[in-house]
Amino acid sequence: MKDKIITILEMTGFTWFIPLVKLITGESPKQQIQDLAKMVGIPLIAILLFLGLWHIGAAKVVTSLGQVPGPSQVLEQAKILVDEHYQEREKEVKFHERQEKRNQAKLAKDPDAKVKVRPYTGKETYFDQILTSLWTVFVGFIIASLIAIPIGVISGLSNTLYSALNPLIQIFKPISPLAWLPIVTMVVSAVYVSSDPMFSKSFVTSAITVTLCSLWPTLINTAVGVSSIDKDLINVGRVLRLSYATTVFKIVIPSSIPMIFTGLRISLGIGWMVLIAAEMLAQNPGLGKFVWDEFQNGSSASLGRIMVAVLTIGILGFMLDRIMLSIQKFFSYDKTAVIR
Repeated sequence: MKDKIITILEMTGFTWFIPLVKLITGESPKQQIQDLAKMVGIPLIAILLFLGLWHIGAAKVVTSLGQVPGPSQVLEQAKILVDEHYQEREKEVKFHERQEKRNQAKLAKDPDAKVKVRPYTGKETYFDQILTSLWTVFVGFIIASLIAIPIGVISGLSNTLYSALNPLIQIFKPISPLAWLPIVTMVVSAVYVSSDPMFSKSFVTSAITVTLCSLWPTLINTAVGVSSIDKDLINVGRVLRLSYATTVFKIVIPSSIPMIFTGLRISLGIGWMVLIAAEMLAQNPGLGKFVWDEFQNGSSASLGRIMVAVLTIGILGFMLDRIMLSIQKFFSYDKTAVIR
């Protein structure tokens, strides 16, 4: 049982809990306490020190919107955002109950009457905006991966193709999302024309911007990983007369998985950063729009709410990286992969 728990913790990246598990099972208590203090105690002290410095520094800075919020003020705004979410959900439930009651009464008078079921159109809560951002970055990241990995594999196997693509990669890789966004917005407005669109234009614009900015690390790392494969493996495939597709799926991709996942982790991190700027300008109803709206609102609580969003973005980015690390460990023989 202990070994299974330790394996799960290693796979999910929560290695700092391993000493605690060993301590509970009575394995070398002194050593486990030392490891626990090193892996948990030191980071905890660093966090407390950061919070203390934040509290002291915030009290000395006053802006046009008031004093910069400290940890306690930010925590208070976080609680308010949670309360607003539950209040909005209660309004939604009551709306559907009233609608259902009206429709039932209408059908009671006339069984053949046509009833209308209207969707709830209340404001999006903070948690709704978080989900929107996660969905947007997921779509952009998946599209980027589907483009980058095949091109990376093909260019890694062909020096000629890699030489042809490398200048283009180096030109487009450093372009800011703020430069891509106007172009993407105009193209989407011209091409994505529908009276009943499946997705809003702001969502499509944000997702494509994420794709354009996040595909390069995966493409480069995949190409480098494929080109670094031991040539003897490729020669074995030729000796066995394996088809090109079989060679790619049975030899090339499994051998280059560590580099591919390194690129995917970097791409996901870049995509998450790009998303916030894209949502601000495209007005996609996610965390970026939340930050922009609070900045424009200019109330005394705006700074605190923006700080809540900043911390949320950081925590979610950390969690996304952990998820990618867990997936990497699951599919890769490189079980020692760590966050860098």
